Amino acid sequence: MTKNRYLCRKISEKASASKQHSNCNPATTNPHILTVHIVIAGNIGSGKTTLTHLLAQHYGWTPQFESVDFNPYLEDYYKDIPRWSFALEVYFLKQRFKDLLAITQSEKSVIQDRSIFEGVYVFTANNHAMGNLDDRDFQCYMELFESMMSVVRVPDLMIYLRASIPHLVENIQKRGREYEQQIQLDYLKNLNKLYDEFIYEHYPGKVLTVEVDDLDFLHKKADLAGIINSIDTLLFGFF
Repeated sequence: MTKNRYLCRKISEKASASKQHSNCNPATTNPHILTVHIVIAGNIGSGKTTLTHLLAQHYGWTPQFESVDFNPYLEDYYKDIPRWSFALEVYFLKQRFKDLLAITQSEKSVIQDRSIFEGVYVFTANNHAMGNLDDRDFQCYMELFESMMSVVRVPDLMIYLRASIPHLVENIQKRGREYEQQIQLDYLKNLNKLYDEFIYEHYPGKVLTVEVDDLDFLHKKADLAGIINSIDTLLFGFF
């Protein structure tokens, strides 16, 4: 295992001790309670869904994937993006918050493919940066998100799959989803930048960063085992 391949970072030293305590899951402090909430984060094509399936199978965790329910604003959004961006993003926020509430209240261990945090700090932030959301709407949206976060706790661990643009493009081409083939390189670059800012500047929880360019955790058992060993150490204190 190389020195930088698996990197655990505790983000946001700004958080107060009381806030950290309120967000603490007993599963990570009491070895006899093993109910955990894990999130897999990463850009399009980084391998989130694949790793979610593999870890769910290994640990017996319940996999949670983003809801694919019909978004009533989607058709209008593509007709007039600036007009409908705020409504679209608030709808996504509402759906992701419902998912997070359900996970928080669940008695099962859950591993989640993408989280509400990425929706906010990566994809909505990108919409704002592109000028599709004005400052007033974005501020309102962020205040709504912050209010939501006051009633839920952060996941026990976020696993960030960090990948270069060539690696993302290769994976996108391999899986051959038609709607993804038109994604522009600049779009992926902007998302990569926002992901790094989100993980290292905004996210208030525990993060395991996995540099995936040289990994093949689907086909190489040693690569998957390295990730599992890091998770065991961080969550359960195993060596």
